Amino acid sequence: MQLPILLCASLAACGLAVGFNDVDKFRGREAPRAPRACKTFPGDLNWPSGSDWSRLNSSVAGALLRPLPPAAVCYLNSPAFDPARCSFLLQNAGRTTFYLDDPITVLTQWPQGNTCLAVRNSTGNCTQGGFPSYVVNATSVKQVEAAVKFARQNKIRLIIKNTGHDFVGRNTGAGALSIWTHYLKEFEFLPSYKQPGGGYRGSAARVGAGLQVYEAFAHAAKHNVTLPAASCLTVGSYGGWITGGGHSPLSSKFGLGVDQVLSLQVVTADGRSMTADPVTNPDLFFALRGGGGSTYGVITSAIVKAHPQINLTIAAFTFTVGASATQPGPDPTITNLTAFWAGFDAVFRFGVPTVDAGGYLWTNGIRLSNTSYTMQVRVQMPGLTPAETITFIQPLITSLNSLGIPLSNITPTTQIYSLQTGAIGGALGNGRFASRIFPRRAYTDPTLFAAAMTAARATVEDGYVFHGLNMAPTLRVAGFPAPAGVNPVWRDSVMHADVFDSTNMAGISDDAFRAAKRRLERHMDALRKATPGGGAYFNEADVQEPEWQDAFFGSNYGKLVSIKKKWDPEAVFWAPTTPGSEAWSVEGVDAEGIQTQNGRLCRV
Repeated sequence: MQLPILLCASLAACGLAVGFNDVDKFRGREAPRAPRACKTFPGDLNWPSGSDWSRLNSSVAGALLRPLPPAAVCYLNSPAFDPARCSFLLQNAGRTTFYLDDPITVLTQWPQGNTCLAVRNSTGNCTQGGFPSYVVNATSVKQVEAAVKFARQNKIRLIIKNTGHDFVGRNTGAGALSIWTHYLKEFEFLPSYKQPGGGYRGSAARVGAGLQVYEAFAHAAKHNVTLPAASCLTVGSYGGWITGGGHSPLSSKFGLGVDQVLSLQVVTADGRSMTADPVTNPDLFFALRGGGGSTYGVITSAIVKAHPQINLTIAAFTFTVGASATQPGPDPTITNLTAFWAGFDAVFRFGVPTVDAGGYLWTNGIRLSNTSYTMQVRVQMPGLTPAETITFIQPLITSLNSLGIPLSNITPTTQIYSLQTGAIGGALGNGRFASRIFPRRAYTDPTLFAAAMTAARATVEDGYVFHGLNMAPTLRVAGFPAPAGVNPVWRDSVMHADVFDSTNMAGISDDAFRAAKRRLERHMDALRKATPGGGAYFNEADVQEPEWQDAFFGSNYGKLVSIKKKWDPEAVFWAPTTPGSEAWSVEGVDAEGIQTQNGRLCRV
């Protein structure tokens, strides 16, 4: 069961009228004070009239939407109140693609402002908050062009959303017009492709920006090729994933997502569709590949490398400390806490051999209680057989056994990379996290490695999940592609790590929010100190990362700002922590920077 989306088939159906009607009041759009140098906001005198929106709807062939937040069905004072649909949201929606297929939902809620959380029969308020006012459900390039032109001409905030996987609010914004690229699902296999400029010759694929990983894999399997993509099967890999860099289990084999891109079609701030590749608009091609999403234009499609089919073999095991007995086997439990943390270090030390062999080391360090911890490990080896993988990981197993961690009987699984299956649902979350890219020196320098492991251990002991992904996406393994705007630190990295906070940001006080923020910052500061020359992953990061310009983009930042100014001098596009975004801010951010998108966007 899926909630209906309001299509602007008529003014009455969408509440399109001059002034505010009942739906407008429910959305929480009160007439604001006279604006300063801000984006046009609902209730402003220059906000487009109902007839203006109707003309936009006609120009996009009826694709203009004005959806309420999905959870509006749970609020007694909502015009959309519906107990049956509320029950679906609370009980079943997260096991379906409902939220991924919703035009405004973002999977992490607090950046939107927590203004309409799903609570049964709530007597509280549900407002539009940081969700956009209108959405163009784009299924063609012409619709994208029309939306960009309308936003530019009316000086309305413009945002871009695909599946809602961005965790920091770059795909939502109060009073915005959103371009929803989710249904740009083009696919064409190109068995013989020559990249302009001669950088690549071989098989490729033309892919739409809205194509999700599981959909891309299905196409790849039909043609017996490999399309490196995000690990989560529901991510739209050819939009936000590539503009932030894009890592995968194949990163040590074929490089980052940006290294797969051969050409792009993009609608720029003037509302025109154009090509970006190493010969045509090479600066735009540079910026769109890792230089930050939602800021240079709207990617509508890409041509990407199609590698020969490859298998992915995974050797998985877990070891835990805290029980009263030792159980030999693939997932042993031990009682020696010192041995557990020595094993923790040994697993990460094996990261360098793994990435140098073209592999990907996936780990989770988790606190179960004050005296019990678990370490989850998946050694993922592209192109190896199960027997070869067992031989490869034997030094790690021997090391763990010598520490008193009795691992045995590990049985690797293997399958064709593009035949991976898994859950394709999407559940809402409301946590906070930060990330760190570890340069190789943080592993090869014994002093730095010890400090890094001490800092990582401290996060686990304090209740965070320390999620490590060892990879080495060097230019060599990527085939020396055209220069890209991605942070250069990736080329010397051996691990990207996330630190996940379990604090639920829904409904907590501002003081509690700030306290959680400060606590996470203390741990991240220790990790940064232990990894000099590192950075943070733009796609998986704290939106309030300190000195984010260097952390996300490194030495490329100045060039990226120049490209932004050239292609978008009027700031038609804006998203937090993107090049040049310092010139604007969302009203309502407090002194400690509790940064949501529930406010007017204004020049600083």
